[in-house]
Amino acid sequence: MNRLKKIFSVAILALAATATHGQDLLARQAPIDRKMKAVDSVALHRLIQVEQWESPAADLYSDWETYYAHSKQTELPDTFRIDLRGFCMPTTSRVLTSNFGARWGRQHKGLDIKVYIGDTIRAAFSGKVRVVRYEPGGYGKFVVIRHANGLETYYAHLSKQLVNIDQNVRAGEPIGLGGNTGRSTGSHLHFETRLCGVALNPALLFDFRNQDVVADFYTFRRSSYSRESAQATRLRGVGGSASSSIMPDDLEMSRVSPSAAFSKQTRLHKVKKGETLYSIARKRHMTIDQLCKLNHIGKNIRLRAGQILKYN
Repeated sequence: MNRLKKIFSVAILALAATATHGQDLLARQAPIDRKMKAVDSVALHRLIQVEQWESPAADLYSDWETYYAHSKQTELPDTFRIDLRGFCMPTTSRVLTSNFGARWGRQHKGLDIKVYIGDTIRAAFSGKVRVVRYEPGGYGKFVVIRHANGLETYYAHLSKQLVNIDQNVRAGEPIGLGGNTGRSTGSHLHFETRLCGVALNPALLFDFRNQDVVADFYTFRRSSYSRESAQATRLRGVGGSASSSIMPDDLEMSRVSPSAAFSKQTRLHKVKKGETLYSIARKRHMTIDQLCKLNHIGKNIRLRAGQILKYN
């Protein structure tokens, strides 16, 4: 009987020791598990980042077309939330010269921002370059970038493209120089924002005069888009109530360089039908040579109605 008691006591002690040892092992293992979870979390985050760089918005787009400008294989969702954080204004210019919407009997799919030949144009968001092409009768030299937030941004009428197809770019990185190529009536940046190939009014997302986005997020809804777009144009388009209106004939702007704030007032003249370099120079009290030098143009240039010329 005593022998059985001893055996039973030894067994209980052994079980207790095993349980204690197991708890010690679990206690020692817990920090390791936490570290492994942290490592897994970092690895997963890096993997997601790599995937976004390799194929931005892959869950939204079913194609990666490097020749045609517009994506045609992806259906536009009824509702889509667009993350606008981490943006950079494509240009420091605050002067809009044409709104999104109906213009000259056709739809103008973006905003026109006054820039000069050689001005630096930057990527609005981080992303991957999808198209780098030249269309003589349309966009001229242009760049299309797809972003992880689902947007594709277009930069048209460039004088030079600084990126290549499939190149990854960061927000704010130079992607081109301002120009007057393609179907253009004067040096400017034609800027588009598209979702699944459908043009959205950039004024819904950006406030060029204040050099900022409208909010951290924008939710696209088919049901209310048209109304919201019209309101955005009234507030932030050419002549919008958010700032002083721009006169069609005699524009006045502050020219911002990348390294300085507004330094001087620059005046812009919008060419009317029948006007010549001589008549414009005479009207603006300057010589033809001064007018040509200021706008980097030759004396034999053929002026077009609506073209913008700079004068002082």
